[in-house]
Amino acid sequence: MAGLFSTRITSPARNLFFSNTFTKQITTRRINTAVNMGSQPQADITLYTNHACPFAHRAHITLAELGLPVKEEIIDLNTPRSPEYLQINPRGLVPTIIYNGEIITESAIVAQFLADAHPSHLLPASTDKNGPLTRARVAFFADAYSNKVQAHIGKAIYRAQTEEEVNQAVDDAVAGIVKEVEPLLKNAAPFFNGSDKLTFAEVLIAPFVIRLLSSAKHGLLPTNLPSRLEKETPNFYKWAQAISKNPSVLKIYDEDRVVEASKRVRAKFASKA
Repeated sequence: MAGLFSTRITSPARNLFFSNTFTKQITTRRINTAVNMGSQPQADITLYTNHACPFAHRAHITLAELGLPVKEEIIDLNTPRSPEYLQINPRGLVPTIIYNGEIITESAIVAQFLADAHPSHLLPASTDKNGPLTRARVAFFADAYSNKVQAHIGKAIYRAQTEEEVNQAVDDAVAGIVKEVEPLLKNAAPFFNGSDKLTFAEVLIAPFVIRLLSSAKHGLLPTNLPSRLEKETPNFYKWAQAISKNPSVLKIYDEDRVVEASKRVRAKFASKA
């Protein structure tokens, strides 16, 4: 690793899929300068991941939908990162992929890179007839869910200290679904934008939706939340149910492990309150 060099491309203030809260930087570093990504018929992919992490889950869903073989390296997020991993990703986060010698980090960037490198049903190319419009719709959908829903769900699960705070955060999340997300799913069939297959919208958001359902099931969120969503946001509820049964979403999803990880994170926030 001593011979690697880096190229950093800083994203604009508002990146393709998230508002400022989720603004990321594209970071790629070449391990072997002789490697050409297009020179191999079969991509050589190593994924550094943790199966409890929703952001890493995005990479797993993408890889499963694309049918790409991958070597996995599990990163323990509960311990300090090894010097070896910090050489690969100085932030110490997951996911990271090494794709034909290129290091690519940050979950939305990893997923989009894979989808663009291997054209499929997930995401049309920007050069396709309706590609730019579809990509814009996916970007807006992901932005809406991340900022108007997930921000409140995260608060309810991890940071709310009282039942009143939990209920208020959940109310805010449901209001965000009603106003921002529900109208965007009116033509889901059962997936985004009338698709009968998973799309890039699900790649980005499914890890958080399935965790919402699991959190309600295990009492990390109000247990009546699913029935409330079914009543108040029927489009979203049907879409969420389709997501929660999809093989690519479920491939590495371990509900018990995810719930236990969420409880540990919540306990850490509580100890600092």
